[in-house]
Amino acid sequence: MLNETVYKRITPKIAKDLEDIVGEKYLIYNDIESLEVFSHDEIPGSEYRHMPEAVVRPQSAQEITEIMKLANREMVPVTPRGAGSGLSGGAVPVHGGIVVFLDRMNKIIEIDRENMMITLEPGVVSNDINECLKEYGLFYAGYPMSLESCYIGGNVAENAGGGKAVKYGVTSRYVLGLEVVTPTGEIVELGGKLIKNVTGYDLIQLMVGSEGTLGFFTKIILKLMPLPKAQADLLCLFETIEQAIELVPRIITETGVTPTSIEFMDKDSVKVACDYLNETLPYSDCGAMLLLTFDGSDMEQVEKDYELVGKFIEKNDVQQIYVADNPATSERVWKIRRNIAEAYNIISTRQSGEDLVVPPAQIADLLAELQSIIKKYDIMLPCFGHAGDGNIHARIVCPPEWSNDKWEATLPKILEEIYNKTINLGGMLSGEHGIGSKRKKYINKFLSEEHLNLLGMIKKAFDPNNIMNPGKVFDL
Repeated sequence: MLNETVYKRITPKIAKDLEDIVGEKYLIYNDIESLEVFSHDEIPGSEYRHMPEAVVRPQSAQEITEIMKLANREMVPVTPRGAGSGLSGGAVPVHGGIVVFLDRMNKIIEIDRENMMITLEPGVVSNDINECLKEYGLFYAGYPMSLESCYIGGNVAENAGGGKAVKYGVTSRYVLGLEVVTPTGEIVELGGKLIKNVTGYDLIQLMVGSEGTLGFFTKIILKLMPLPKAQADLLCLFETIEQAIELVPRIITETGVTPTSIEFMDKDSVKVACDYLNETLPYSDCGAMLLLTFDGSDMEQVEKDYELVGKFIEKNDVQQIYVADNPATSERVWKIRRNIAEAYNIISTRQSGEDLVVPPAQIADLLAELQSIIKKYDIMLPCFGHAGDGNIHARIVCPPEWSNDKWEATLPKILEEIYNKTINLGGMLSGEHGIGSKRKKYINKFLSEEHLNLLGMIKKAFDPNNIMNPGKVFDL
């Protein structure tokens, strides 16, 4: 059984072999302070932290190949790591061993304007992609909320979604090719500059979202889109959560307009983010907000779209609608949305961030169920997220007066209820943050034994020694 794997510790000899591969400057070993940085991602608190024994910073696929062959010979676990901005423990070395940090593999290799594609390495910061594409009139439509810090390799590994997924879809829609170093150290080319390709099994879509358990991405080819020349936002205030969320599926079906984004924020989320940013929004009299973005080839079309949607919303119990039709005001409202999670991290380390996803039309039902849990346990449970695609981020925040014992005893009960309600609505455990180590123990509630067995066979075929990011997603 793979879960009986016995891993070896990194000896000075293995550390010297790693140094020979990447160079002395790019190995961290026997340095607790420097290693600690790689013991966690962005999950608050210490529960999911684990120290690596060594960190290496390779600069090429060939170096990663040599690392993986060494790790297989010595039976040492390997954990890939990008920016460490994840929320599932996916980049945390739960069995120690080697962390492979991909920050040096940060080159944009080619911008192919004619084919509207970009080839790049996994350590490119996601925000930098569109910054460099502006002059070409192109953009990459993948848009994770942590775009200023996350790496594109991590986005592909998690199949990141984000604010623009309503109109443009998630990361997997744009990955056309991958160079992959397998867990056993082979370099494999998948796909290429092809819009259509049914030659063999679609291993690209298998790799996207595999959470670093099936290989390293060392080269990524992304499909690009024409850069929208105009954009505007509507910030819509509602008295109740129900009034706001009930409108979400109707906005598209009854107006015929597909916004770029439909983001939901409850009052508590907005207040905490505003306080964190020293910002002001008229949230005091509202219970929830919807933030809608529209983009297009010219402002005339964008105005037509948002006016049509705005008139529809005006007929449905909205308190106020604000228009953000220039970059400054747009950034002001979006900055609040992007900083909600960070603001709650400042408030408390005793919390659990959940990434629930249900069919979009069931979002209202999910939020109603979450409200019942708030009342039952008398907890803070702020909700925000990508309501347009059925993805809600729910933060279970421990009341400050609770003892640690009470929190640790109550949280599993809350999670059990939340997940059961999500399952009953046809939902799943994670929409974009991934399973990692944080949610692994709950995956068998959502996937059948037969499904998990298939995943296990795939894992063993790719990684017979179970050294590639072990302890993540599911047990074998």
